[in-house]
Amino acid sequence: MTGTDDGVVLSATGIHKRFGALVVLDAVEFALKRNEALGIVGPNGAGKTTLLAVLAGAFPPSAGTVFFAGREVTSRSAAERCRLGLVRTHQIPHPFGGMTVFENVFVGAAHGAGLSGGEAYDQTIESIRLCGMLAIANRRAETLGLLDRKRLELARALATRPAVLLLDEIGGGLTDAEASELVETIRELRRRDIAVVWIEHIVHVLLQVSERLICMDAGRVIANGDPAAVMADPEVVRAYLGGGPK
Repeated sequence: MTGTDDGVVLSATGIHKRFGALVVLDAVEFALKRNEALGIVGPNGAGKTTLLAVLAGAFPPSAGTVFFAGREVTSRSAAERCRLGLVRTHQIPHPFGGMTVFENVFVGAAHGAGLSGGEAYDQTIESIRLCGMLAIANRRAETLGLLDRKRLELARALATRPAVLLLDEIGGGLTDAEASELVETIRELRRRDIAVVWIEHIVHVLLQVSERLICMDAGRVIANGDPAAVMADPEVVRAYLGGGPK
């Protein structure tokens, strides 16, 4: 499989990742179609976050190749992939302290997307608006609650003008009402033709957005397909409830 496959914007072939003797990813094959919403589930330690890190360029794979937008990017840095339109958020938001919401997002537009002047300003305002934060754009980031920190993490990523957005447990720690607000934001991004890969433990939230679901366990993909079928798969049920290797 390569990134030039019809309809595929992001793909990975034969991905292995080791940290010393620990095998975290084992022969993972991955593909994302243009404008697709893909959910990734699995127990703790399944390799989900490591896969996103490899796709985004934070970690090099021990073996395998990554393609994005028709070109191999395996050896490209996270910053280079960001400029190409492949952007990741993190489980725990880390806003730039001492800076406002606007300033945090402006960094994404200026340095992530390489914009300047009025174009960077406009992209910043639009990203903040999409995430429902215009009213608090001048608040310092360290004063925000969890939901707004998650929104800021998303807005900063959106300011880079992504074609593919990799979301790592962006719903974690939110109340049901807050998670519902987040779902509406992600749906709006989908209407703007941004492809989404979303790791989430809150499965019912993930299923509201995802067109396809992947389940991972012990560094491998164990199911891939229709969300309802994946969640009913006996191996997936065992991975969550059966006490097998995590």
